[in-house]
Amino acid sequence: MSRDDVATLTHHFEVITQRIPLHPIGDEAQYETAIAAMNGLVDAGAGDEAHPLGPLLGLLGEFIADYEKVEFRRSDAQPAEVIRLLMEQHGLKQGDLPDIGSQGVVSELLSGKRELNRNQIARLSERFGVSPATFF
Repeated sequence: MSRDDVATLTHHFEVITQRIPLHPIGDEAQYETAIAAMNGLVDAGAGDEAHPLGPLLGLLGEFIADYEKVEFRRSDAQPAEVIRLLMEQHGLKQGDLPDIGSQGVVSELLSGKRELNRNQIARLSERFGVSPATFF
């Protein structure tokens, strides 16, 4: 790799990391920046594996998940509490989660009348970039 290549890569990396934290998240401010960046990437279609920014979204999701494992770990939290917390953090309403069911299903999940199934756990885990174990 030539010096020019390294200089070009360095410039591009600096531009990207000004908007997207590509390092372990250390505090709430970095976490909020990472969540905003993740939402922007998802909105841009990067959730599709074929999208050129898909790997970037995956890496960012790993940093977010690692931070959430440490900061939001509550062994006594019920799945409904975890979902409510994640919805609040991401500014979502029941209707914003059609991938886990209708508003009625989401309401039943949040009230504890219904338990999450395997598919719903997988979708929530992917959507919020957290481990499936978060919902057990």
